[in-house]
Amino acid sequence: MGHHILVVDDDEGIVEVVQIVLEGEGYVVRTATNKDDLQNIADDLPDLILLDVLLSGDDGREICRKLKSDKATRHIPVIMLSAHSDASKVADAGGADDFLEKPFDVDVLIDIVARHLSPSQRVHN
Repeated sequence: MGHHILVVDDDEGIVEVVQIVLEGEGYVVRTATNKDDLQNIADDLPDLILLDVLLSGDDGREICRKLKSDKATRHIPVIMLSAHSDASKVADAGGADDFLEKPFDVDVLIDIVARHLSPSQRVHN
């Protein structure tokens, strides 16, 4: 069974493309369009989270900080997504493990996900 990836973005078009691409690479993909969809994350922890910086009414950086401060989820790599080119600095401030600027090349998406899911990156407490 492939790695589990959670995609959190309020743009359903982006979610759909990311899901199709990653499932094509053998990953199991779950999607969420807002912060409320993340409430049950502890029930089935993903191996990686792709998180939009600006969700409708929510700040992805704040969500990332909460994930990184929680012992149960801090080990999960978080890759922030944003259409703003200067958002990589913002993503760093949120504690993200990496940043992907929208629109992105699908090969770059696949590479960044694979890099964070390599055995050397997977450290569980």
